[in-house]
Amino acid sequence: MTGYTAKHGPRFNSPAAWREILHPPLPQPPLEGQQTADFVVIGGGFAGLSAARRLLQLQPSAKIMLLDALAIGQGSAGRNSGFMIDLPHDLASDDYAGQGTAADQTMTRLNRQAIAFAQDAVTEYGINTVYADPVGKVNGAASAAGLAQTESYAAHLSHLGEAYELLDAQSMHELSGSRYYRAGLYTPGTLMLQPAGYVLGLADGLVAKGVAVFENTPVLGFKRQGNDWVVQTPHGAVTTPQIILATNGHLESFGIAKGRLVQLFLYASMTQELDSDACARLGGAPRWGITPADPMGTTMRRIDTAQGGNRIITRTCASVRTSMETSDADVARAARVQRRKFDDRYPQLAGVKMEYEWAGHLCLSLNSVSVTGAIEEGVTSACVQNGLGTARGTLTGIAAAETACGETSDISAHFTAEAAPKKLPPQPFAQIGANAYLRWKEYLARAE
Repeated sequence: MTGYTAKHGPRFNSPAAWREILHPPLPQPPLEGQQTADFVVIGGGFAGLSAARRLLQLQPSAKIMLLDALAIGQGSAGRNSGFMIDLPHDLASDDYAGQGTAADQTMTRLNRQAIAFAQDAVTEYGINTVYADPVGKVNGAASAAGLAQTESYAAHLSHLGEAYELLDAQSMHELSGSRYYRAGLYTPGTLMLQPAGYVLGLADGLVAKGVAVFENTPVLGFKRQGNDWVVQTPHGAVTTPQIILATNGHLESFGIAKGRLVQLFLYASMTQELDSDACARLGGAPRWGITPADPMGTTMRRIDTAQGGNRIITRTCASVRTSMETSDADVARAARVQRRKFDDRYPQLAGVKMEYEWAGHLCLSLNSVSVTGAIEEGVTSACVQNGLGTARGTLTGIAAAETACGETSDISAHFTAEAAPKKLPPQPFAQIGANAYLRWKEYLARAE
């Protein structure tokens, strides 16, 4: 094609809570005037920032620009729950087991490379280490069905040769302060992020290394001009031979993979900062993360002062929105469910206010593949994370950077070999059917 036009950019009707609870960062300027660059990365989330860092590693003398439609950490990266998981974590399955032993072993190996990449960035860029905490995570089970799912996942991990520890109800109470859980399964390899703190630190580190980061700079489109591309923004333009699209679901906004991407939103709430009395009533450890035994259940997380205050995060509910926007009613409906889930787990904290309620945008494909690799000459994609934005976003960013530079690794080889995403049923049937299915799955997982 000779050009691509963005139909719309990322828009949210709720705050990016993880960014809100940090000290306000120093802003980066918007792009203005006519510019040139060797590489332009569009998108400043996990994929885009990882792509920029990998480009810097491969071509340290290159002029690299990164453009984000919002401020860093205000988009989906600042709305993520912060679990960078190494093990199989297929959200479409009943117990997270993926596509079979060989595929799960491959993905685990790649996920661990993403975690190593993130930890190396923390060291190199001086990012606060509590923003990338190697504490591991727990699958929590609250029902007979959850116990069965936990046992199934444990058997799968044993088959893979992976370490885990089964926790009883008392151990779960000692960890979380809640008597709601009947059992848990601890795995040590998850990196628990303060997601906004991590991406802001990554952006600051890139700027210090010479990468030009421009915030509040939505890309209106890009078109071919000779051997180059011209990227148009509201107040400027960049001419470049290489573009990396790290826009996840907004890949479809540019007309790419149309009718093949599931635009999914997940919802979460965060308490106000808990005072000393509330912390005493809560008990448990100061930092932990619990994913539900059923992937459609409720994720819980506790953070402490170093990560933005003593708070508990509740994440549950999902909806498909082909418009790539949620309504106030969507957020309010999810907040009511989250309030009930929180109160079930923490009756000793009855009345604690939820300071933030928000939606985060994910993108999936029906066959769980990304869209990573060359779109055409000079345009490379690092998109479609399938709900695994921290690790998968990091990996697709690395893969896209390597592809743009003509380099190959096991990361880029894996993602560029994936099949195309399957076509969705026609609209509006796809959205109606998907949301009906999600409600049914939420109902089945209601105890989890």
